[in-house]
This record gives sequence, C-alpha cells and structure tokens, in this order.
Amino acid sequence: MTVPEQHGALAPPFRIPDRRAPRWRMRNHKPDAGMTLLELIIACGILLILTGAAVPMTRVIVKRQKEQLLHQNLREIRNAIDRYKDAADQNLIKVEVDTNGYPPDLDTLVKGVQLSGSADKKVRFLRKVPVDPMTNNTDWGLRSVQDDLDSTSWGGQNVFDIYSKSTATGLDNTKYSDW
Repeated sequence: MTVPEQHGALAPPFRIPDRRAPRWRMRNHKPDAGMTLLELIIACGILLILTGAAVPMTRVIVKRQKEQLLHQNLREIRNAIDRYKDAADQNLIKVEVDTNGYPPDLDTLVKGVQLSGSADKKVRFLRKVPVDPMTNNTDWGLRSVQDDLDSTSWGGQNVFDIYSKSTATGLDNTKYSDW
C-alpha cells in the first residue's frame, strides 16, 4: 500500500521511479568513465609527437647554457689577466723582465704574487681556475704576447690570452676556440 492510499486519497497517475535501473537497461548501459582503445592510442600518439619536439629544444637549451658559462669563464680569466697586468704596470707586484707584465701561467693567478712593498702580503687574482664547460676540465688553450693571434700552441713566455680547446662549433656557427 502506498502513502496516498492510506489516507484515502487516490493514487497519483504516475509511479515513483525506482532508484535501481531495470535489468534490461543495465545490460545495454556503457559507463562513460573510461577511455576507448582508439582514444588511448590517439592520446599516446600526441604525447609521442610532443616529446619528440621537446627533446631537440632541450638539447639547444643545454648547449646555450654551456655557451653562456664559457663566455662567463673566459671573461673571468681575462679580467684576472688584465688586473695582473695593471698591477705589474703600476709596480705593485714583482714580475720578470721577459713576461711584459703578464702572468707566467694561470696557477700564478690562483696562488697569488708578493706585493712589492711587503714581504708577507700576497694578492690573488682568481680563487680557482674555472672549468671549460665544453671540455669539462681546467686545461685552457694559452697564448703569449709573442705568439700569433691564431696560434694553437703556447710559446710558454707568459699568458696574454686564453681560449677553449674544444673543436666544436657554437649555435652561431663559430668555433669555441675563436671566442
């Protein structure tokens, strides 16, 4: 007996729907929660295409970061050489006659040199020799004042300039050794 019939009222012309679906509907009902195999294949294909495009971009970004670090390290060492030369020209440090006021090697910039007026004071121009990011070591190509500008062998008299020993080319199609 339904609720309206108890009170003497007529039953409504419609039935209150049951919360459970009839069996015949459940057999044909397909849930919308999952993906079909075709949708899954298409989604994987799109992901593969996007990943394939991202890998070359990542390589370029890594190469650009290494090039920026190379520029920074070259600038740091060249500034240290220039400061050494300025100190030698002002007679603040003792230098050998045949060096033209340039350091004899890169280790001299790190170890430091004695100041002319003091026996116990040293001045250092670098904390450490920076790593060449293209070769991953501290072995830089060196040039002295007596060497040619495009020379790849160091005469050993002094350090006028440095360059990377890498034979690769940069993103701008110039060799790293020419920077």
